Amino acid sequence: MGKQNIPIKIACENRKARHDYFIHETFETGLALQGTEVKSLRAGKANLKDSYAVIKNNEIFVEHMHISPYEQGNIFNHDPLRTRKLLMHKAEIIKLFSKTREKGYTLVPLKVYFKHGKAKLELALASGKHNYDKRQDLQAKAAKRDVERALKERQRF
Repeated sequence: MGKQNIPIKIACENRKARHDYFIHETFETGLALQGTEVKSLRAGKANLKDSYAVIKNNEIFVEHMHISPYEQGNIFNHDPLRTRKLLMHKAEIIKLFSKTREKGYTLVPLKVYFKHGKAKLELALASGKHNYDKRQDLQAKAAKRDVERALKERQRF
C-alpha cells in the first residue's frame, strides 16, 4: 500500500490557526491518551481552539485541548482540559525547542486525526500575523475567487 492510500479520519481541526498564524513547518506527532479520550475523539467531540504546545524537560505537551467526556464513561472519564503528552523523537523536540526560543515562534496544533487506528496530532511551527497581514490574505483570497469566477464565466461562452 502506497503512502497516498493511507486512510485518515479527521477528528477535529483548528481552522482559525491558518488565519491567525503564518505556518512555517508542520510535524506529525502521536498523542498519549486515556481510553475514554480515544472514544470521544472517534466521535469527533474535541476542540483545538486556544490550544498550544509547550516543551518542558525535553518533553512536549499540548495545553488547553478540549476533549469532551465520553457519555458512557462513568467513573473512568477524564478531565476535558488536562495536559496531554505528545510523542515525538527527541531530536525533533530539541529542534523545536531551539526554534521556539527565537522571537515570535510558537507551536500550534492544526488538527487531530486517526491514521492506522492511532491518534495523531498535526503540530505547526508558526508565527503570529498582524491585522494588516490578515487583511492582505483576505484581499488576495477575494481577488483569486474573482479571477476564477471570471474564467468560469468565460468558459461558458
